[in-house]
Amino acid sequence: MKIATYNINGIKGRLNNLLSWLAQAQPDVVCLQELKCEHQHFPEQAIQEAGYHSIWKGEKSWNGVAILSKEPIRQLRDDLPGEDNSFTHSRYLEGFTFGMVIGCLYLPNGNPYPGPKFEYKLRWFKRLAAHGKTLLGTRLPVMLIGDYNVIPTELDTYKPEKYVDNALFRKEIRAAFARIVAQGWTDALREMYPTERIYTFWDYMRNAYGRDAGLRLDHFLLSPEVASRLLSAGVDKEVRGWEKSSDHAPVWIELSRTGKM
Repeated sequence: MKIATYNINGIKGRLNNLLSWLAQAQPDVVCLQELKCEHQHFPEQAIQEAGYHSIWKGEKSWNGVAILSKEPIRQLRDDLPGEDNSFTHSRYLEGFTFGMVIGCLYLPNGNPYPGPKFEYKLRWFKRLAAHGKTLLGTRLPVMLIGDYNVIPTELDTYKPEKYVDNALFRKEIRAAFARIVAQGWTDALREMYPTERIYTFWDYMRNAYGRDAGLRLDHFLLSPEVASRLLSAGVDKEVRGWEKSSDHAPVWIELSRTGKM
């Protein structure tokens, strides 16, 4: 089965791109980020006509997350446990489908550094880490999927020196990501491509896509029960080159139906 994540960067303006990619790639489950539409304006009917059940949490103008599935999906929660009085964003959605718990997330960008948005990002990471530990304790098949707004290592950016003081690459942020992985999660893309530069995002500026000046921001963290089923992973890079594309490309993994012996 095929699981994907795609920061759509505005679902209303890029719905045709999404539908074209769904028809072409045929993923079983998709996590979407940056819907940038109010909850009541999510294009549920078009998604349903494409063959997908859906749950979503919208937000006017910014943020917003959704999970699409070819099987019925049950919503488990629409935010991380805990509260943050400074910011109330639609950034986390958790559902149960295909016998798995799937957390779809859009982690805060955190720029500019230093500042309150960076501190918010660190607080959000702490909430994610606490919930991740709880999820691992269930021993259920779990995935935490989405746009983490984290460049985990120098291998994940075309120019590490450019991002030293960027909230995507700050040492505190990379350490927070590493601590979550160390709980027992598998970083699926890095597991499949341990030494290769593989990107999921290309800025609109300075012909970044044409120069392949990219970043790896979109990640799959798999619990041991899912990691044992990992067969392959990749990025549909060509979608980033479509007209009116998002600045992210769809990212996917393939799983066996049962765990490896």
